Amino acid sequence: MTKSTQRIGAITIWSFALLLSVARYASGQSAPNSTTPFRDSTGHQPLEIGAIVQSGFGVTENRDDFKFLLAGVHAGKVLTDNVGHGPLRGNFEYAVEVFPFWQSYTPKFQRPTCINPPGTVPVCSPFYTVGGTFTGISITPIILRWNVVGTKRFSFWGQAAGGLLWTNHKYPAFGGPPYNEQNDGPNADASVWNFTPQGGVGVHYFLRPRRSIDFGANAVHISSASLGDRNPGVNASVQFSLGYTWWK
Repeated sequence: MTKSTQRIGAITIWSFALLLSVARYASGQSAPNSTTPFRDSTGHQPLEIGAIVQSGFGVTENRDDFKFLLAGVHAGKVLTDNVGHGPLRGNFEYAVEVFPFWQSYTPKFQRPTCINPPGTVPVCSPFYTVGGTFTGISITPIILRWNVVGTKRFSFWGQAAGGLLWTNHKYPAFGGPPYNEQNDGPNADASVWNFTPQGGVGVHYFLRPRRSIDFGANAVHISSASLGDRNPGVNASVQFSLGYTWWK
């Protein structure tokens, strides 16, 4: 079992343990009343702030062995009253997320750096290791979320978002073997800066009128938009989140 798999397993076990403890806690509380944030008859537009842990994996053929683990904070402000009718009646929220802890666990491989002017034999450096664990910071400054009013316990949401990622090495690793002048030349690296357009769905589970556990699933694309010499990116990943939120 790899270290990355062990870390993903550990955070999954931790998440289920947290859920179990909260469920036990919630079972001893009275059911929330109609003053949950989205059922407040006063017209108050709530503010939320919470802690969030996120974990997932790549889903495309050449990225299905990529793993992700993130921890950070989420903050949002509901900007409208409840509008609409029927099961989709809800409100619009603007939010941001910051993950000061961001890691991606990727395969390691060997590559050289080669110089190959036209008509010459390639001159290459010794092979060195690339890939492995990448550490960074991710910020998602634009989250556009629709919150469904829901019930006294549950409120579902859907969102579209865009963010920025910085990593301590150019992400993801790129190159051979075997040698290829496009993959292993001196201008064949990715970038430490990547963009993270994404979209997802989730649910708030209210323990109290102003406390909720939050579950989400995001489809995240990672791309440098060609800021580097190459843009290998991660075309698609699925990342699941677990959070705890305070509502004001």
